[in-house]
Amino acid sequence: MRVHDGVRLGGYELARSDAIGGAAGPEAGNDFDIESVPAAFWANIVETYAPAPVHIAESALSSIGNVSYLESIFGIAAPAKFAQVLLVCQTPEAGYSVGDAVAAFGIGSRANPLPNHFSDAGGLHVRLMVGGENFWVSHHDTGATTTITNGKWKAKFVVWY
Repeated sequence: MRVHDGVRLGGYELARSDAIGGAAGPEAGNDFDIESVPAAFWANIVETYAPAPVHIAESALSSIGNVSYLESIFGIAAPAKFAQVLLVCQTPEAGYSVGDAVAAFGIGSRANPLPNHFSDAGGLHVRLMVGGENFWVSHHDTGATTTITNGKWKAKFVVWY
């Protein structure tokens, strides 16, 4: 068995008890007790290798339309790790019910567009380029591209930071 640390090519080979000189293993009274490892050791491991926590923020619903872009500004100083826009059904259409959030949508000939995001003194901006084109969704039941009525849908911006 080998243990890899992401640095040493090939990792480290672990020694088997039959390959260690002298008495080893439970028969010799050399049991390893995980409870004997100090808490400070585990705290250091977590601090060193655990990923930073991820926070999620959602915007209020905003009207969609054939405009240059849609934008939501979050009062967040941190940069975005990922941003997404969902269309939320307000009046049943294309097989969806009120409140259904749909990620399978497009604008003009672009499918599943992702927004741009940037920060400035005003906060974290999440901007979806529309370019004056029509929105469409994948029909709930058939998956077919279905042009939607803008007034029957709203946009919700979601950002992971």
